[in-house]
Amino acid sequence: MARLEVCNVSFSFGDTRILNDVSISIPDGDFHALLGSSGSGKTTLLRIIAGFLKPDSGTILINGKDVTNVLPEHRDIGIVFQQYALFPHLTIWENIAFGLKMRKLHKLEITEKVAKALELVRLESFAQKLPSELSGGQKQRAAVARALILEPSLLLLDEPLSALDRRIRGELREELARVHRQTATTALLVTHDQEEALVLASEIVVIENGVVRQSDKAENVYGSPADLWVAGFVGRTNQFRSVCKSKNGVIVVSIANEDFVVSGPLAVEGNEVVLVVRPEEIAISDFGIPVRVKEIRFMGATAQVILTLANGYELESLILAPVARKLAVGIATFIAIDSSKIQILAFN
Repeated sequence: MARLEVCNVSFSFGDTRILNDVSISIPDGDFHALLGSSGSGKTTLLRIIAGFLKPDSGTILINGKDVTNVLPEHRDIGIVFQQYALFPHLTIWENIAFGLKMRKLHKLEITEKVAKALELVRLESFAQKLPSELSGGQKQRAAVARALILEPSLLLLDEPLSALDRRIRGELREELARVHRQTATTALLVTHDQEEALVLASEIVVIENGVVRQSDKAENVYGSPADLWVAGFVGRTNQFRSVCKSKNGVIVVSIANEDFVVSGPLAVEGNEVVLVVRPEEIAISDFGIPVRVKEIRFMGATAQVILTLANGYELESLILAPVARKLAVGIATFIAIDSSKIQILAFN
């Protein structure tokens, strides 16, 4: 295991600043995700951590040792790429064993280690097959095994699931989580997939335009976003503008003329704020804020319901499918919102 520290790293390509004073820290054995859209700088940062690029300024520390100028092969890092990078002419067994052979380990030790690695990723029965005979998910599991067999201090995963279909991505997410629990290898996942980051990582670093917008526990990034940009990027939101006001000794905000008691550093009388409510926190009710059902989209166990307020403003509710089946497009109903689920954010 290893402790990774990225300290004030900046990087430019020509006149374009890609990373701007980025700092992150991953404790021993933790699984973090670097989450950002295309062009946010996340892959550049991964390449700097791996040693493929050198930062303009800042340092990379692994277990307290400065490796900023250390060659990639001397950093004790395992990397899993998006495109598997398996040797097509070698069997899965030979692919996984390749790094150990380069280290000139004894044949018996190689055999034992490869057997354990195959068992870890559940590919024992595919050992003598070529990569072309495996599915995309199986190839990616082989790539994970090849990286882990060298027992790296740090595992970097560069969007390893993005080339797979939705069902296989879900299955491999579970596999990666299981493998991490068994190995406790310090890991950093680079991804643009919010669901992937939320499911796999204990902490998420959200990056935009080369700047870290929030670095926090996964549940806090979703439940207590640092700003409106993070709130909108990580998950879906309903947003309402309001002004904090004092009422009966408490601070309240209003959604469609209904008051909600709120608290927090921004809950100050006179403050203009944005109220963020996740779709799953908007419940269909027999009383509350009057709405009209505009659209119902069934998604299996849940349904996305588009509702309109009296002023025409649209909002989204995510409810269980059996509840949605009792609704119909065009009917009038009510919604209820738990005030404790309202996130209060400042205007950007």
